[in-house]
Amino acid sequence: MGRILSITLLIFMGITFPIFFVCAVIIWLLTIPFDRGLKILHYYTCFWGCIYIWVMPTWRVKTEGRGNWRKNATYVIVSNHQSQLDILVNFRHFIYYKIVSKAEIFKVPFIGWNMSLNRYIKLVRGHKDSVKIMISDCEKTLMEGKSVFFYPEGTRSVDGQIKDFKPGAFILAKSIKVPILPIIVNGTGNALPKWKMKTAGIHQIKTRILKEIPYERFASLTVEEVAEMVRQIMIKELDQLKLEMRQA
Repeated sequence: MGRILSITLLIFMGITFPIFFVCAVIIWLLTIPFDRGLKILHYYTCFWGCIYIWVMPTWRVKTEGRGNWRKNATYVIVSNHQSQLDILVNFRHFIYYKIVSKAEIFKVPFIGWNMSLNRYIKLVRGHKDSVKIMISDCEKTLMEGKSVFFYPEGTRSVDGQIKDFKPGAFILAKSIKVPILPIIVNGTGNALPKWKMKTAGIHQIKTRILKEIPYERFASLTVEEVAEMVRQIMIKELDQLKLEMRQA
């Protein structure tokens, strides 16, 4: 039964990807004259991503802390990373941002093309020039009043524990003087581990938007100190979230 469910979801995704992408192009054409920041297209992309969670009966996703972010604020948003499913789960918040993602994802048919259409920000890992371009693109984005979204661990955590953070997000928060909005996610690593899709049983997934960290709180800290401060906050909150989910 689980295999049938997995195959059905993959077929559904294969059929709907081109349909949703065509709709994205139409939305882009209709809204670009008055929506230069592509906010409407981003919200459509959030909706597109949510559909695959909504139709999957074994994924039960809950979100907490929606009141912890200000609708018109500009943030550096950071989330822990357990699975590729994290991207869809974080789309469920319907927060407007430009996500920073590996350049190879932009080459994936339909999904990657839509990321380019949204003008999300590319990063070629391990290339110093690409990092400089990414930082420059993020600076411009933040100065235009748009939030940027990072997975600062840089890759998925195999064991679900939060690994060391790369400095890019925190360099930007300090240089542009914007608050940091942490988000924690738990349960996605079990529901969608690397190269697998677990459909047997119910997978409880929970995400929590934490309170924003104002610039004044880390203005006097080094980039490394800011990264570690945010990481420790997220580790503490993730441990508490895991405990609550075990006890539920």
